[in-house]
Amino acid sequence: MKRICSIYRSTKRNEMYLYVLKSDALERVPETLMAAFGKAIHAFDLVLSPERKLSREDITVVLENLDTQGYHLQMPPAEDEYIEHLPEELLRRNDPM
Repeated sequence: MKRICSIYRSTKRNEMYLYVLKSDALERVPETLMAAFGKAIHAFDLVLSPERKLSREDITVVLENLDTQGYHLQMPPAEDEYIEHLPEELLRRNDPM
């Protein structure tokens, strides 16, 4: 089943996005989430279907969340993923070889 989705970016956290059904806009998003999300800036609209691949999200989970709760929140990548490899990368850069 295809869904027309609007995607909004957060003004409070970089790389945080909110997926909603275009027809519902932000109506089904709880006020507490909107307060934590900050001002929602419309990024783009997208047609979602089970066959579509998303770069950071599982399409099945996104579609299920849109149907059951009316939104899907995409969190930024964990900082640990970047910090975990940082010392090794810095060592390589400073190594005169």
